[in-house]
Amino acid sequence: MAGECLEIAAVDDRLRGLPGWERRGTDRIAKTFRFGDFVAAFSWMTAVAIVAEKMNHHPEWRNVYSTVEVELTTHDSGGITARDLDLAAVMNDHSESR
Repeated sequence: MAGECLEIAAVDDRLRGLPGWERRGTDRIAKTFRFGDFVAAFSWMTAVAIVAEKMNHHPEWRNVYSTVEVELTTHDSGGITARDLDLAAVMNDHSESR
């Protein structure tokens, strides 16, 4: 169950409530997270991976030392869905607790 792609205006509206996230084109949202060190970055990734697995929605991400670059898109739908924005909110919530 991938969900329907959201209209760009709806995506932009939701992004206003997700600090640091930006729309990249019409099919993905992105954010770079920065942590104190590698262990903090990797522990955040581990916590988010557990939630993403439960959501059955997996991020495209890249980790270099204390930085994690994330892009979210719903491949099955070919664009941005509510699932991407929901996972972005989870990521922000988890980053604030670190």
